[in-house]
Amino acid sequence: MEKFSKNIDVRWSDLDPNFHVRHSAYYDFGAYCRISFFEEYGLSSAAMQKLQFGPILFREEAVFRKEIRMGDNLFIDLALTKSRKDFSRWSIRHQLIKFPDIVASVLTVDGAWINTHLRKLATPPRELVEVFEKMPKTEDFTWV
Repeated sequence: MEKFSKNIDVRWSDLDPNFHVRHSAYYDFGAYCRISFFEEYGLSSAAMQKLQFGPILFREEAVFRKEIRMGDNLFIDLALTKSRKDFSRWSIRHQLIKFPDIVASVLTVDGAWINTHLRKLATPPRELVEVFEKMPKTEDFTWV
């Protein structure tokens, strides 16, 4: 896959007292993008519950470059930056782009899959691997 992105509507509740997007909303935008990707490729929350697997994050980092305000035309993308070959651990980068091409923020998340029944990290089943194989990769993507 070459690119995956979602439009973001900045809501009043996303703003801080300075009338720009509050820091924690950026992480919500990233989660929205990742879950949208999973759902678009058949990995709904119901499917994850049935498989007894879910994604977990070890680290989230945001680098803020440009202010985002209500009314900005905004979209977010995602791309895999590194992964184990079995997709048991991975890193995803999101870019929040103000139309037409201003990078407002870069989010990076490091995560893994957890068996929700055993409550332990585990190698994902084939259904999850097939979805991750479709995820766009950064130009500097590496297997770890």
